[in-house]
Amino acid sequence: MAGFCRCSRAPGVLSPEDQAVVDRLRATLTALRNPESWTPGGAQDIAVRVGPFVERAQTRPGDDHGPTMIAVALVHPDTPHASAYLHGRQLGYTDRGWLRCDTTKVLGFWQPGYAMLTHAAAGLPLPDDVGMEPAHYALYIEARKRDDTLDGYTLLRLGPYTQIRHAHHDYDRLTAALEGRETTLVPGHCIAVRFGPFDVSDHPLFADPYEADAAALLDAAVAGASA
Repeated sequence: MAGFCRCSRAPGVLSPEDQAVVDRLRATLTALRNPESWTPGGAQDIAVRVGPFVERAQTRPGDDHGPTMIAVALVHPDTPHASAYLHGRQLGYTDRGWLRCDTTKVLGFWQPGYAMLTHAAAGLPLPDDVGMEPAHYALYIEARKRDDTLDGYTLLRLGPYTQIRHAHHDYDRLTAALEGRETTLVPGHCIAVRFGPFDVSDHPLFADPYEADAAALLDAAVAGASA
């Protein structure tokens, strides 16, 4: 009867698979204990908190300098590999677009050790509410009655602005264009410009600020209101 020889490893020697798990765990602990400090304007991917998880995020050039709020896109932790893109689509990473991220949620620059803490590592889709609003911006030009009732209407909506600096640029231009004329353009009303988030559900009500000059759009809206 043929005998069987069972191979065994010496005590304390891990299999390659177990060693890989240990290495990933060590990398995670190192990342948590020694985060790489992030400062606004950095070009590297960052790690952000999404509920009890940590996700990889890319910052949007031009919207990554704010001290309290920046624009980010959540990406699969294994980006840019093709398999990561396919897995990311399944888990909802690719359909979020740009989001407003409070800088208090930023742990630091992304490190591979954070990968074990993501929804992807747990095989879970991103939640419907990731705690971040869409990062599109809008300007609202409002005509308010001057009888202290605060009644009025929105004269013009501009948006979406994909970068906050573009919205601020037009805000400054429109404010300058209105200076001295706020109470004369529309009889009985005071006109003011308000900066705010872009409401996707009202998209048809907005004029595209990238297709026409903001000051020209304001003049057309005033002319229409006075007609």
